[in-house]
Amino acid sequence: MSALRKAEEADALARRSGREDELLAQIEKMFRRLRLAVVFGGDKSREGAVIESTTNPRSWKSYEKVAQDIAASLQRLGCRHIELFPDDMRLGENLKAFDAHLAWVNSGGVQGHCSVAHAPAMLELFGIPYVGHDPMTAAILDSKHVFKRQLQAAGIPTAEFFVWQPGVSPRDPVRDSTFQHAFMGYRGPFIVKPTSGRASLNVTYVERADGLADVVQNIYKLTRNHVLIERFIGGREFCVAAAGPVIHRHGKIERLDGPFTFSLLERRLDESEKVFTSMDVKPITGERAFEIDAEAEPQLHANLAKLAQRIFLELGIETLIRADIRADDAGNLYVLEANPKPDLKMPGPGVTSLVCIGLPKLGMTYDDLIMSVFADRVDVLLSERRGVADRIARLI
Repeated sequence: MSALRKAEEADALARRSGREDELLAQIEKMFRRLRLAVVFGGDKSREGAVIESTTNPRSWKSYEKVAQDIAASLQRLGCRHIELFPDDMRLGENLKAFDAHLAWVNSGGVQGHCSVAHAPAMLELFGIPYVGHDPMTAAILDSKHVFKRQLQAAGIPTAEFFVWQPGVSPRDPVRDSTFQHAFMGYRGPFIVKPTSGRASLNVTYVERADGLADVVQNIYKLTRNHVLIERFIGGREFCVAAAGPVIHRHGKIERLDGPFTFSLLERRLDESEKVFTSMDVKPITGERAFEIDAEAEPQLHANLAKLAQRIFLELGIETLIRADIRADDAGNLYVLEANPKPDLKMPGPGVTSLVCIGLPKLGMTYDDLIMSVFADRVDVLLSERRGVADRIARLI
């Protein structure tokens, strides 16, 4: 990171420091009157959701149950007025009728390209502040090829890759000169995946380069979008959650010196698994993902945390992400992707979410995590975005 960027980050943290008790008091006061809308993914098949039904390059999911978990947590924390709304073309009317002060975006979109950016873009248009990524950041994080180019520009290690483009690339990717330059004679194995997707759906392991063409065509038929081919990294697989520096635990708000990294996990792959199986197929359990022992592997733990912080700071991210990382046989770490909307499911018997597994050792609960994400975002809005947060500022 450049000296100028470090100075800017230090200045931003300094402007936000020293007001933790005040911030908590402001939020508690805000909760009495705040009208909060939790936005989940709209269903294009429902009457009035869209004008014309089109394609979904990104596999669709409503996330409504998780939105209910978020809303229930905020109610337990003291927020009195919460409604859930679908992310569809009626969102503006619904928010106006509800007289919403603030929204929480828990949507991957309805349909079309860059669907994860649609809800925050509409909220920007409506003038409603929100908890979530801005439209550009959401689109970059969800567009895996664009994200990987950002990583390359920042000097953050990621596996070599090639983007197959319909109408531009030859049917057989191996014939493309850009493919040949990217892989420099490497012939496999590869991972082939949609450039926009979720939960490891349609991610395919390909042993040799001569098997790529058919897999690329199959993924394109499913998504009607660009297809990402990357070198397969065959070592251990990890994930790390990262969020802003304001956190809540033990009934108090704390401010860290940098991004909050937590739930540093190893994801256990079965012998037959080359790719971590979608949570839609196999729910996340403690047997499938477990915490990295900081005492047993201190260097690995430190390197994973540092890598997640670099992603957060270098890309200017302002709220929760989950970075997926793989090691090669020599232990070198490579960033695979960063999930812009990690699952915030409330843990239950035998089932949890990846970002919640490490919370107990930090003295935090699910409600603490929800309050941390909320408080950090409110802190940013009140200290750095006053021009777009006047409505919530007036509540305090």
